[in-house]
Amino acid sequence: MNMLASRGQLRASLIRWALFLVPLCVLLGFLSGRIGSADTEWFRMLAKPDIFPEPKWFGIVWTILYIMIGFAVALVAAAWGARGRTAALWVFAVHFVLNLAWSPVFFGLQQITGALVVIGLMIVTLLAVIALFWKVRRLAAVLLLPYLVWICFAALLNYEFLRLNPDADGGAQGERIERVRIGN
Repeated sequence: MNMLASRGQLRASLIRWALFLVPLCVLLGFLSGRIGSADTEWFRMLAKPDIFPEPKWFGIVWTILYIMIGFAVALVAAAWGARGRTAALWVFAVHFVLNLAWSPVFFGLQQITGALVVIGLMIVTLLAVIALFWKVRRLAAVLLLPYLVWICFAALLNYEFLRLNPDADGGAQGERIERVRIGN
């Protein structure tokens, strides 16, 4: 049998990747949430859809998902020599940038329509990531399925926010500014 690496070496590679990527995904997700925080007057004033969960669930669900995402990426990253590994990781990187952009676009820029576009792109790129991960490590693709379900639900929520709050899209940009001249 001709092997490039032993099972132990492959397992050690996966552990190293996981020890790096899982905390990185969780940290970046946390920072994205802090940059675009829901703790704003603008968000508090929005009409909430009936399907909007209690806010505590977002932190719990996203933490679990970021752990699963990090481990899925670690499985692919540790698959040295696997056909399609590099392409899968690059497409994931593009997808993850979109993921990290959603909170700042929705909460920070108060662009509900812009966030809906971002989440639509997230879904499309995630489908590509799942397909590419499937070719490298099937378990990695399966680990992303709950994430796909969650962002589809998040897209529905995003759409409902837009439907219920069309005048809030764009934050202060939609408000009228009245200029008053003081003095001569």
